[in-house]
Amino acid sequence: MSRVKRAITAKKKRRKILKMAKGFFGARSRLLKTATEAVDRAMKYAYRDRRVRKRDFRKLWIARINAAARLQGVSYSRFIDGIKKAHVTIDRKMLSDLAVNDLRGFTEIVSLAKGTPAP
Repeated sequence: MSRVKRAITAKKKRRKILKMAKGFFGARSRLLKTATEAVDRAMKYAYRDRRVRKRDFRKLWIARINAAARLQGVSYSRFIDGIKKAHVTIDRKMLSDLAVNDLRGFTEIVSLAKGTPAP
């Protein structure tokens, strides 16, 4: 069996880890073992928090929609139920944007949800 020399591959691997650890404090950015642990932990948090961010934004959108809907005299749950029954297919992100930036448009959607004509 022929001999395999891993110097180039190993160096690339180490360089990749240290590049990812750039900006970390102290030994975490300089020593390979410490940097590897720090990078692994950072990658784990990054993976988890990409999913958490989606949850957080959905919560924010719901809070905004709820606040705007209550100004129109309807609760969030009744509003969502009303737009589903009125066959309005608009997601929470867009509803939230309407509630913040275009109150007149949001009021029309609320009137559709209530089943009453727009004022």
